[in-house]
Amino acid sequence: MEGVEVAYYLIHAIGAGDFETTDRETAEAFGAAAKRAGVRRIVYLGGMAPDHEKLSTHLRSRQEVGKILLSSGVPTTVLQAAVIIGSGGASFEMLRYLTERLPAMVTPTWVQTRIQPIAVRDVLRCLVGSAEMPSDVNRAFDIGGPDVLTYEELMQTYARVANLRRRLIVRVPILSPRVSAHWVNIVTPVPRQLATPLVESLVNEVVAQDHDIARFVPDPPEGLIGLEEAIRLALKRVREADVETSWSSATWSLAPSDPLPSDPDWAGGSLYVDERDEVVDATPGQLWAVIEGIGGENGWYSWPLAWAVRGWLDKLSGGVGLHRGRRNAERLREGDVLDWWRVEEIERGSLLRLRAEMRAPGRAWLELSVHPESDGTHYHQRALFYPKGLAGQAYWWSIKPFHAVIFGGMLRNIAAAAKRQPTEE
Repeated sequence: MEGVEVAYYLIHAIGAGDFETTDRETAEAFGAAAKRAGVRRIVYLGGMAPDHEKLSTHLRSRQEVGKILLSSGVPTTVLQAAVIIGSGGASFEMLRYLTERLPAMVTPTWVQTRIQPIAVRDVLRCLVGSAEMPSDVNRAFDIGGPDVLTYEELMQTYARVANLRRRLIVRVPILSPRVSAHWVNIVTPVPRQLATPLVESLVNEVVAQDHDIARFVPDPPEGLIGLEEAIRLALKRVREADVETSWSSATWSLAPSDPLPSDPDWAGGSLYVDERDEVVDATPGQLWAVIEGIGGENGWYSWPLAWAVRGWLDKLSGGVGLHRGRRNAERLREGDVLDWWRVEEIERGSLLRLRAEMRAPGRAWLELSVHPESDGTHYHQRALFYPKGLAGQAYWWSIKPFHAVIFGGMLRNIAAAAKRQPTEE
């Protein structure tokens, strides 16, 4: 932080084990480092929480982080938001998938909880404006949009803006937050470990108690963005495949100590490999276009039923499943989510390495690479598995008989698709 005047704290360990402890330790370290470096201001985006209510673990942790930063000795602005409406956000994705996929739903009583959602553009305006606050300001501000409504009304508003029929919502008192989270995990791309703390927070009413933020970051002349316009703007981004960031890109599971397929043999353990090659009668550009466009709507070029079944099994066990899709339909970047994979490494035009995030007794990778040759383009494909214990060994050998169909079919179909690609000008 040397030379930094304003430090933004946008970290949340939600979905990762004991995230309260991680959040606490990270905030303490961040505040202490900012103080030592002479940072002029910290700006933190946290969660709105009601007074005198029992808070969920998620909201309790957000509040604790705010208090730690406020007591760090560095003037701090804490912005407390409820549901943020913007493309790529976890809360918005839960809303979108639940409303679009379920014309009728049985819901817990929390759908009657009041909330004050805010458009992501207004959040960004507050974040940027907070950098210029006077040095004597060290406090929290509630930030919310112009609409206060219930979660049920929020879903019906989304349906109306998305040109869907009005949703049939039946409220029952017997669904616990944990059961609701499991249902969210099945219906939406949000995995259970992230859905659970989010759903547990839905019982708390989150309505702004003041609008003091306007004293330091004035509202725009046209006013705050209303809910319908916020949803419309978010859907425009989704439909135009112009989602710049996504909640899924932030849930990176790789630890520094984890094995990599490039580790030398002496790193220990077994690394099982399914390796296949083919010389393709296509240019490197044609082949790479197919490789970079894999997954999402384009699928995986082999035995769709097997991929779908494995995805549903993963979902039912609390995993991410196969339907997280892609951030962008044509382009990938390191860290992007790609269904149940994540882009671990990309060398545009030559190498795509994907790391599996499905539930399995071991680590798995899929590598697709392109090598120009005199008689065509060499396509190299490797599936790798690093087993954990006896269960990992059994898992590999149980699925090995299907490799010829899955990976062999992928090799042939990607090669065939490359030949059909338009020739580069």
